[in-house]
Amino acid sequence: MPDTSTAQDLLRNPLAERLAAGRLALSLIVKQVDTVDIAVAAHSCGYDAINVDLEHSVISERAAAQICITALNLGITPLVRVPSHAAHYANRLLDAGALGIVAPHVNSAEEARAIVRACKFAPLGERSVAGNWPHLRFRAFPADEVRALLDRMTTVVVMLETPQAVERADEIAAVPGVDILHVGATDLCDAMGIPGRFTDPRLEAQFQRVAEACRRHGKVAGAGGLGTAPEVMQKMIRLGVRFVTAGNEWAFMLAAARQRATMLRQLPLE
Repeated sequence: MPDTSTAQDLLRNPLAERLAAGRLALSLIVKQVDTVDIAVAAHSCGYDAINVDLEHSVISERAAAQICITALNLGITPLVRVPSHAAHYANRLLDAGALGIVAPHVNSAEEARAIVRACKFAPLGERSVAGNWPHLRFRAFPADEVRALLDRMTTVVVMLETPQAVERADEIAAVPGVDILHVGATDLCDAMGIPGRFTDPRLEAQFQRVAEACRRHGKVAGAGGLGTAPEVMQKMIRLGVRFVTAGNEWAFMLAAARQRATMLRQLPLE
């Protein structure tokens, strides 16, 4: 029988759905594994999104695309953290299967608008139009329907990683098309001169400012770098954070491998 599915039937963004419901959404960062297995593992472990980090890794765009397509078909949202604000990175990766872009080091509303322009079609943005969409299983649908659906489903995440960016959180949150203001705690602490001091009250004050800006403008506040500090993460969630990057796959593997080695070495020999 012919497939009568509509474009809307074929594409979902589980991350966006969970956030729209006001629930906590979790993303797994990928920095080392460049095969599709990692998308399957993230889904099996209960994550809502997978975030392929091309800023801090040497994973290729081709490998990122394959991971994204696998995630799409599993029902987990594929995000890609681009290495720069150059529009061609976002354009290519969205065409290849990503359903969201994470833009690092966004320090102003103008930079946020540039990211939106790269991720959204006209009239909101300037995203170039590809002829085939893995998001829709390469099926043909009316052009206006496809553009509207992809714009609605594509998540735009801007990272605030300096005190200057946090100072401008309100104007950044006001930018149409931005969905999540994601505070990178590790880089922010470095920029504040308190590297690794996640319990410092000055960091909490920075998160509070971002969370308040998000509430005023109907955006989502995010937190990264705090996966190993649950007591701090709890405070940020109470402030209003709803999008969390829980950590990266390599750190998880090392932690589990270390734990297993420690356990085995503690076993008695007799």
